[in-house]
Parts: sequence; C-alpha cells; structure tokens
Amino acid sequence: MAGPRNATDLALFDFDHTITDADSFGRFIRDLATPRQLAMAKWTAGPWLAGYRLGLVSARRLRERVLKLAFRGRGEAEIREYGARHAQEVLPGLLRPEMMQRIAWHRERGDTVVLVSASLDVYLQPWCERHGLELICNRLEARNGVLTGRYRDGDCGPRKARLIRARYDVGAYPQVHAYGDSREDLDMLALAQQRWYRGRQVA
Repeated sequence: MAGPRNATDLALFDFDHTITDADSFGRFIRDLATPRQLAMAKWTAGPWLAGYRLGLVSARRLRERVLKLAFRGRGEAEIREYGARHAQEVLPGLLRPEMMQRIAWHRERGDTVVLVSASLDVYLQPWCERHGLELICNRLEARNGVLTGRYRDGDCGPRKARLIRARYDVGAYPQVHAYGDSREDLDMLALAQQRWYRGRQVA
C-alpha cells in the first residue's frame, strides 16, 4: 500500500466526462469495430444503449455487453496497437483544457495524481505514462493472446473507492482531492476532503 511522498496530497481523477468532454470508451469501440460488428450493433447493442439512457440498464451492464460484442475473439496485440494509436491521435482532441491545467497544478505541487476510470487500459496506460499519472482502470482479459470479451479481475467502475483504498493509504495523506461526474464516482468523492463533481466544488 502506497503512502504520501514528502507529505504531498492525493488527487483522484475520473476520465470520461471529467477530464474529457466525450466518452472515450464509446469512441474507441466505434473506431475499432469491424464492418460486420457495426452492422450488427443496431440490433445487438442498440436496445441496451436505449435502456441505459432511460435509466433501466446500469453503466456496468452496458459496458459488459459492449465489451463482449467488440472484443471477444480479437487479438490482444492488435487491440493494444489500436489503443496506443487512440491515446496518441484521438484522446488529445477530447481533453478539457481546464482539467489538464488542474492535473498540471497537482503535479507541480508534487501530489500523487491517479486516474481512476472504468475505461480501458489499452489506451489509458499509454496516455497516463505520457502525462506522468498513476492508473486504476479496467483491464481486458486475454488467453493465449486472444481477448475473451471480459474484464480481468472484474469491472472496476462500481469498486473505485475499494481499489483506491487497496493501493493507497488514504488516511496518511494531508488532503485528498477527487474529481468525478457520475454516480460511480460518488464513493471515490467520499474519500476526499476536496471534492469536485461535474466541474463544481461540493461540500
């Protein structure tokens, strides 16, 4: 379990719709989908997406459905190559300048800055390495170099706070800052003294 370095703070950032102004997960899926997958998506994923928008399907269930449709049977190396390209070519156009400034502010202070996201390691890992951030996120499961369409170790979205506590000694930091935008971020925000929800500081 990691503790503070030289009494610096801990800063926790969600990614999609917090650091970005769009859904990087959905964009990644659309960019790598095969023509056959795109043709089938209207019938295989469309009802689930409609249910999510109506509040009938959780974000976790929707991600699991899309994950299986998009990744099962795909080569791991191919998808990681897509992910590296996505991190370099697509993500820069989705970033909120004010949030990148906030990340820079924390890094200049020497804070431990952690991206905590239900999005995927295949593009978040290279992006975090480029920006000097630590990472907790969903990781794709593979067997013999072929993706199974499932997460390795399960979906981290509903377990963000638990995974943070498992890796960091939260109580040892002078202050914890947390930035999020969805219900899945609320437990993470509850760990912090300085909380930002959808761009506004909250008590």
